[in-house]
Amino acid sequence: MPNNLYLSLFVLDLMPLKEELLNEKEANEEKHHDFTTGETFRCSQTEMTSSQKRAQKTGTRNYFTCFQCGKSFNQHEDLKAHMRVHTEEKPFTCQQCGKSFTERGSLKRHMRVHTGEKPYTCQQCGSSFTQKGSLKRHMRIHSGEKLFTCKLCGKKFSHKGNLKIHMRVHTGEKPFICVQCEQCFTRKEISLKTHMRLHTGEKPYTCPQCGMSFTFKASLDSHMRSHTGESPYNCKVCGKSFSLKGNLKTHMRVHTGEKPFMCVQCGRCFTRKGTLNCHMRIHSREDCFICHECGKSFPDMKHLNRHVIIHSGEKPFKCQQCGKGFQFNKNLKTHMRIHTREKTFKCHHCGKSFSYKVSLKTHMRLHTGEKPYTCYQCGKNFTYTATATFATSACTSASVHLSLFSILAK
Repeated sequence: MPNNLYLSLFVLDLMPLKEELLNEKEANEEKHHDFTTGETFRCSQTEMTSSQKRAQKTGTRNYFTCFQCGKSFNQHEDLKAHMRVHTEEKPFTCQQCGKSFTERGSLKRHMRVHTGEKPYTCQQCGSSFTQKGSLKRHMRIHSGEKLFTCKLCGKKFSHKGNLKIHMRVHTGEKPFICVQCEQCFTRKEISLKTHMRLHTGEKPYTCPQCGMSFTFKASLDSHMRSHTGESPYNCKVCGKSFSLKGNLKTHMRVHTGEKPFMCVQCGRCFTRKGTLNCHMRIHSREDCFICHECGKSFPDMKHLNRHVIIHSGEKPFKCQQCGKGFQFNKNLKTHMRIHTREKTFKCHHCGKSFSYKVSLKTHMRLHTGEKPYTCYQCGKNFTYTATATFATSACTSASVHLSLFSILAK
């Protein structure tokens, strides 16, 4: 019995010591919050020290983990900002346009759109950008660096977005559809957005000289050549120049004889699609315009008006240098070469130049040996009509000086 009493007294003496040890342990512990479960837990100083030592060894301090994607963060604020990616919360709103953002930094960068601020400048060309990433991508233009390669054809690109768009060439994907005509496009910003102007009638590009507006920038660039007189596209056969590449392509059919547009009703072929469309109206009698003088039909009023001048004898196009009049503007342009001495038609055999196409055509007979004019009296062939006329007059077998010749057109 005395032994039990002594044991009880000993335990009572140890109680203050146990409480002191527990208090000391609690003092050495730090409270932590688990953001995945919402519970609070304690971690001893010894455990924290070992964790910190492991973090120092690995170079990381990721204490806050996203329970949705597993991504870790050093600070609670970073995790909190990250969670907006999942919740789609956008607490930062632009006061000018109402657009919202998940991060304050994104709003700050967005504000440069309104302020026009471009703090990132290229040291090589002086171009400025609102974001550092844009400058970084721009620098690849100067360095020629192309990091992104197409695995199908090997073509390289400086931007990942360009590679993504390029891949649609191989896949045939056209994800952007016009809601009005259902035409599909590979690009939204360039192709579809530009196409929509055909429906809206928007013409954002205006000529600063005459005020004429255009739907596409390329159309404005082509139009500006009418003011500058620039004709950068040259025909290698005759030397004629054109302001538009398409006009040169159409012109080349004069030399090749190509007539790719054929009428399905009569088989007649044309060098231009527009000419075929006008011709088709003759068969359909669609919007047919008839000359009251001779009854001839025309597909549009423009061609009828040009035709009527033949009957009236009117010559509205006057030469400013000699006063000579012409029925058509193209005839005046041809006539002006007399004054300017312009020789746009060049022989590719000998290099000789001519003012008129017919002169070049006649000259080519010297190289081809063609003699299309025949004397009906003696049957002799000649290169030029004047030579044939003289020969017929001097022909000993001619009782009457004839001036009729057959043209053997090939």
